Amino acid sequence: MERPAWAPHGIDITMPSVSRIYDFYLGGSYNFEVDREAARKAMEFMPGLPKIMQANRAFMRRAVRFALGRGVTQFIDIGSGIPTFGNVHDVAQSGASGARVVYVDHDPVAVAHSQAVLAGNENADVVAADLRAPREILNSPQVQQLIDLNRPVALLLVAILHFVEDADDPYGAVAELRDALAPGSLLVVTHASYEGIPVPAEQAEGAVDVYRNTRSPLIMRTREQIARFFEGYDMVEPGLVPMPHWRPETAPEDEDPYAFSGFAGVGRTA
Repeated sequence: MERPAWAPHGIDITMPSVSRIYDFYLGGSYNFEVDREAARKAMEFMPGLPKIMQANRAFMRRAVRFALGRGVTQFIDIGSGIPTFGNVHDVAQSGASGARVVYVDHDPVAVAHSQAVLAGNENADVVAADLRAPREILNSPQVQQLIDLNRPVALLLVAILHFVEDADDPYGAVAELRDALAPGSLLVVTHASYEGIPVPAEQAEGAVDVYRNTRSPLIMRTREQIARFFEGYDMVEPGLVPMPHWRPETAPEDEDPYAFSGFAGVGRTA
């Protein structure tokens, strides 16, 4: 298998990666044949997967603008993936020139590409780290340098928590991050769920099975289980809802049925 020139050395290009599969769904070019193959296999069960990813990105942009509207200009985006057009720093820095963004990902391709995209941007950086090790993220030189934890921060966990198994204590990791943030901070979450998917759960299960063959199995949680991530936060209106229903800028009824898969919400610390 040929290794593209942009691929960092030492990465296994025979194993699909969730961030590169996501990149493929969004029409990006930083993915390998093994990622495209996994994506196409998952789409046999859920053809609307790219629509779900687009709905995630659209919600993320609305949430960033919401944060700016509340005076929050610092962002930590964990599980940020491979930067595509309209990423957090694009939206944040076009709305507030001094906005600061730290991306966090453990995929070497995502990190390398983020470094290239952010070169010369003094208010944005990337950390190679994992959500399961919150202390490592908080103590990283990039966070220490760019983020003032004594001021409100928007913590973005968009389409990432469903790749953390219960055995790895995602609730504990989110609580540890919450406890490090100043009052008035925001938690921005999207999470996969069987609820809202416009195909029977048995069919959706086929797509979930594809992810079991990656290093990051997809963990579907109920609305109630997802709501637990917001313990210690006050939910921002309209609460935990399907993505198109969270402060929409266009009519939700015009959205693709797949866009309503899973849940999105924003919480605020008192």
